[in-house]
Amino acid sequence: MYRLPLVAFGLLEAAFPDRIVAAAERLAFDNPGEGRLRSWTLPMARLEGLVFCWLVLSGKTNAPVITRTIGVIGLPAFLAPRRFVTLALETAYENPADLELKPWVVPATRLLGVCYVAVALFSRRARAAANQDLDTVE
Repeated sequence: MYRLPLVAFGLLEAAFPDRIVAAAERLAFDNPGEGRLRSWTLPMARLEGLVFCWLVLSGKTNAPVITRTIGVIGLPAFLAPRRFVTLALETAYENPADLELKPWVVPATRLLGVCYVAVALFSRRARAAANQDLDTVE
């Protein structure tokens, strides 16, 4: 049930990365449209959408890899959100210094990092508990 909206978002990102980026710029920047995207930004967004769909559709097979990756991404977003945002902008834009972030972006990045780390930790605990239950059944 949860897979359909996730796959739909991934397909939208793969099909229309320019629209997704433009919408994100309107939400996050005081001066949307001022950024000059690097040549690889939209193709990478398209790839991200496709990989996202594949991971959602592969189900529990890739769950440990996904949660570990989420934790690795979430930790720096939680511990150093301003630097995390700066690095992301430097990666995606040719002129990151010209972009004016809205005041909520850095705190939201920290919150997202906390959520990512929590998902990684709780998923690991859940897998450990499930494995322990399997060991006691045998």
